[in-house]
Amino acid sequence: MPHASRMGEFELIRRHFQRAAPAGSAVVLGVGDDCALLQPPPGELLAISSDMLVEGRHFVAGTDPQALGHKALAVNLSDLAAMGACPLGFTLALSLPAVDDAWLAAFSAGLLALAQQHACPLVGGDTTAGPLNLCITVFGSVAPGRALRRDAAQAGDDLWLSGRTGEARLALERQFGRPWATALALSGAEDADLQTRLHRPEPRLALGRALAGVARAALDVSDGLTGDLGHVLAASRVGACIDEAMLPMAPPLARLHADHRRECLLHGGDDYELLFTADPTRRAEVEAAARSSGTPVTRIGRLEAAPGLRLQTTDGRLQDWPLRGFDHFGAGPSDPGAAASG
Repeated sequence: MPHASRMGEFELIRRHFQRAAPAGSAVVLGVGDDCALLQPPPGELLAISSDMLVEGRHFVAGTDPQALGHKALAVNLSDLAAMGACPLGFTLALSLPAVDDAWLAAFSAGLLALAQQHACPLVGGDTTAGPLNLCITVFGSVAPGRALRRDAAQAGDDLWLSGRTGEARLALERQFGRPWATALALSGAEDADLQTRLHRPEPRLALGRALAGVARAALDVSDGLTGDLGHVLAASRVGACIDEAMLPMAPPLARLHADHRRECLLHGGDDYELLFTADPTRRAEVEAAARSSGTPVTRIGRLEAAPGLRLQTTDGRLQDWPLRGFDHFGAGPSDPGAAASG
């Protein structure tokens, strides 16, 4: 943020973040008072989630502020998607090293465009001086008994994945100059797709709502497919087997060496896809939910009674596999995994 203005806190909020709540929303009182007031639909539960994005830990200095605004909200909306919840509104706590009007205009444009797309208005928050840090708390609602919890999976369930994993991790590896990643020849369209997956993830809200009452357990893939799967397995006290041949992948990942491909697909992070389980008798309903939401899904494995994770490799071997993902306290800012968030 090279150019700082003398804009005060309240002018900053008014100019860049204060917007009228849309008619018919859950917002009774939004930005400008001591608290926001939300009215959830009658009989529904509140779903609440918070995420931080910290410069040097989750993104590098100089990241496009419009993309950063989009991603800051997207990673939170992804948590609502994983619960099968509908967005109601969100708050933003923003720490800035300096007040840069152009940076704030771009950041708020990306943030509020996604908010409008998903009918999730900004209802409050805070601003202060300090290192660049973005903290969003999102509020949603879901009917009792329909929330997609991590502890509801059962042995014998199908294991499903929306979209694809690995592209954001490959983009990061190229950004940080890993030779095996930078040596990969990409078309302009392929490179643009990788950058979009890293910087502008799309929360799977429509799929999450369509799966409520159909799937058993779910979570969003933010820190790597196997690392996040481990949370479901631990909460539900089950194990799993993934069929490597069934993993969907973008064409650039198919051209990688198997070890690097597996690192991206299974441990990458920053994917924001939904990983969920469902009774095999409900496959037709899962596929109908995918069609109605316009979201591709793939059955990638199954849950088992034996704890831990097995990988059925493409050459037919069955291997024990680590439940490893990004650790926010284990990587430094120069580590590609440090840009993962969730």
